[in-house]
Amino acid sequence: MNILRIQTAITLVLILIGTSCRETKVEPRLDDSQKWFKGNLHTHSYWSDGDEFPEVILDWYKSRDYQFIALSDHNTIAQGEKWITIGEDSLYQKSFQHYLQTYSANWVEHKIDSGKTVVKLKTYEEYRKKLEKEGEFLVIRSEEITDSYDSRPIHINATNIQNKIDPMGGGSVAEVMQNNINQVLDQRKETGVPMIPHINHPNFGYAITLEDMMSLNGERFFEVYNGHPAVHNMGDSTRISTENMWDLINIAYLKNNKPMMYGLATDDSHHYHNKGKAWSNAGRGWVMVQADTLSAASLIHALESGHFYSSTGVVLKSLTNDNNTISVEIAPDTGVSYEISFIGCKKGETETKVLKTVNATTAEFKLTADLLFARCTITSSKLQDNPIEDMLYEMAFTQPVKPIE
Repeated sequence: MNILRIQTAITLVLILIGTSCRETKVEPRLDDSQKWFKGNLHTHSYWSDGDEFPEVILDWYKSRDYQFIALSDHNTIAQGEKWITIGEDSLYQKSFQHYLQTYSANWVEHKIDSGKTVVKLKTYEEYRKKLEKEGEFLVIRSEEITDSYDSRPIHINATNIQNKIDPMGGGSVAEVMQNNINQVLDQRKETGVPMIPHINHPNFGYAITLEDMMSLNGERFFEVYNGHPAVHNMGDSTRISTENMWDLINIAYLKNNKPMMYGLATDDSHHYHNKGKAWSNAGRGWVMVQADTLSAASLIHALESGHFYSSTGVVLKSLTNDNNTISVEIAPDTGVSYEISFIGCKKGETETKVLKTVNATTAEFKLTADLLFARCTITSSKLQDNPIEDMLYEMAFTQPVKPIE
């Protein structure tokens, strides 16, 4: 299947708003049925271990031209009643006052208990209705199913989940992962609602090995980039990077006749008051999804078809795969250079290699019959505004594709 078929080029207009990250706004050209939508699938709030109210977080993304957000708090789907105590630090006290002034006392339910300010959190249905705008901004129900094995953290996001899933556990890392993936897929089958699991930050605590990832069935997505400062995207001297892991997973998947694994970029934001390398901040990683409408079902269908790319800052003007030719065009920043690397694996080989490198804003690559798959990594000379690890420069990752024979 040609997973990146795009009938016409779509223009991405770059807009710079604020100081935290480069923002994009989509302007479709010629074909209004397919548009680019910017979103983040991994975000945290006061419903678990984030340090801000859901409404404030959603407003942050909405004001920076994200079109969809999944608040994926740990082991909750933001239902029922939950009260949180505002920290005594002046930072959080001022933040609460700003929240109160912005949304009014009629919206913010709070009280003083033993001298401390206690606030009732809004549920998913409440904050979704408050912030959503049809055709412009979508809030997707999500959960980070947070499990472990032998003290190793195993986290799996469930996007567009309808009912809360409790972590199931298991007798090994791989079994824990598969059990929780199966719960998501079973709920999808039972409800008929499109939803997807994805593996979060496999190198977090170096809990998940390549072999664990290769053993999975029914999993199509994992985080090739996660913006949390403790997740080791780059690996270390003895452990592989998530990008290298991605390629090796796909070599194994195709050998075993499994659908290819796609790579997501997320920011995994937790901290909205302190900014810097030590904090898990918003705006570090996102996906650009090409879909016909801004709906959870349409976005999930596009993701499963590979009609998206992942980014930490690089914006693509067009991305096509027609007649076994991958074509990439970057929406360039003034004075910035770009390296476009086509990476792939030939049939019968066990590792990927760089097949072609172009230092320009446009490039093409022909998929030949001897290739197992190919994808593209784009590296900019522009520094990220707020990088983690040693991933200093803005990047983008297109999804792997197989040649049509």
